[in-house]
Amino acid sequence: MRNVMKIFGRSPFVPLQMHMEKVNVCVEKIPEILEVYRQGNSEAVEKLASQMSKLENEADIIKHEIRGHLPRGLFMPVARSNILSILDIQDRIANKAENFGVLLTFKQAKSFEGFDDVFNDFLEKSLATFHACRDVIERLDELVETGFGGQEAHNVHKLIDTVALREYEADVSQREVIRMLLKHEDSITFGDFFLWTRVSRQLGEIADNSDYLAATVRIVLESG
Repeated sequence: MRNVMKIFGRSPFVPLQMHMEKVNVCVEKIPEILEVYRQGNSEAVEKLASQMSKLENEADIIKHEIRGHLPRGLFMPVARSNILSILDIQDRIANKAENFGVLLTFKQAKSFEGFDDVFNDFLEKSLATFHACRDVIERLDELVETGFGGQEAHNVHKLIDTVALREYEADVSQREVIRMLLKHEDSITFGDFFLWTRVSRQLGEIADNSDYLAATVRIVLESG
């Protein structure tokens, strides 16, 4: 792991990108664990859920390193509070991904006709929101070099708009998941209904927090 103290001099955003790299690896496990869950492979589900928890813990370690070594001086190109806000939102995304995996270890919930397709659409749109947000974070250190202006800032603003659009699409798709669950509430067990709604909530909050993260970056850019 790169030393956080040594890289703050390059850009206050590089440590955030280090943290986001770990968050990304955790989130990318979601389609994989869902696939083995649908196959009824409980052993593989447990293994992947454990990996996701480990990744979330590794992200926590980076988070604590950043908080512990974040400079308090006036030379920072962005406010220390803004850096911490971005870090906290990234942390929430990792937590939601971990929760998604852990929930799938509780029981093998049954599916029903058409549900997997609707859920897959929701998954795709939620991950697309996160990926767009990750792209925003990956561009931030370049903004320091341009003084938060010019074409690079314009490009980042466009990416932030894309995140908002993707989150809206994910939100619409999530409504379809809930509608389908309610439509079949009499034909599935309460346990299955409960688990699918909780899993859906974690996935939806990944998209919600990705949008919130991008919106926070917008505030940083507009105040820079």
